[in-house]
This record gives sequence, C-alpha cells and structure tokens, in this order.
Amino acid sequence: TYAYMFHDLEGAVSKLPAPGWKSADYRIPPAPLTRTLDEGDVVDLGDRQFRVLHLPGHSPDSIALFDEADGLFFSGDAIYDAMLIDDLPDSDRAAYISTMRRLLDLSIRIGHGGHGPSFDGKRMREIATAYLGRTAGG
Repeated sequence: TYAYMFHDLEGAVSKLPAPGWKSADYRIPPAPLTRTLDEGDVVDLGDRQFRVLHLPGHSPDSIALFDEADGLFFSGDAIYDAMLIDDLPDSDRAAYISTMRRLLDLSIRIGHGGHGPSFDGKRMREIATAYLGRTAGG
C-alpha cells in the first residue's frame, strides 16, 4: 500500500487510539493469502457472485468486483467519484486509459469506489469520459 506516504502527515489522526501511539509504528498485518484472483474469476458468496475485472492504471494489479446479475460494482481505486490519480510511482496512464474505455460499456446499477461517494452507471461514464478528455485518451 501507499500507507508509508502518510506516516508523517500532520493532522492525519484527530485522536490517538491509545496513549503513546505513533503513526510511524502503525502496521496492518496482512491477511493470509488463500488464492489469487485474475480477470474473469468468479467469487461465489452463495447468494451472489462477483466477476473479477482486472482494471490496471491507478495501480498495476487493481481489480473490481462486479455482480453482473444486479449491477453492484466494487471498483476499488480503479474509478471513484473524485479526481482520478494516475501519477503514483507504479501508475500507468496508457493502461488507465484502456480501463476507462472499458468502463464506458459496463452496465452498473451502483458503484462503490475506494474513495468518495457511491455512483450510478451514468456518473461512472461521466467520470471516465472526463478522465479520457483530460488525458487525450478520448
């Protein structure tokens, strides 16, 4: 993650979770890896299934989870309702342009990004189109 970029961010924490707590010492223990996900895989939760979509650009291995039956879309940082970031150390603008073009045709009902408010399919297309316009990818 990019958590290291925020360890010294002034005011990032409004109240310490414990006396003596320091952001520089904070660690998120990784969950054990049970399998890797790839484009087209299906995550079956019993009452719903999510198709895995590989959506690189913001980061190389960015994925989204899409319930094709009802249009529920979890996009992570691939797309969200704010200024899209494509200048991180491992961002790839050409891949991000391809991802945005792909999302233009995705029929979602409601999307939940890694940041900002949720969005519907119309708003997702507006965000993608605006990005493509800014990057000459449109």
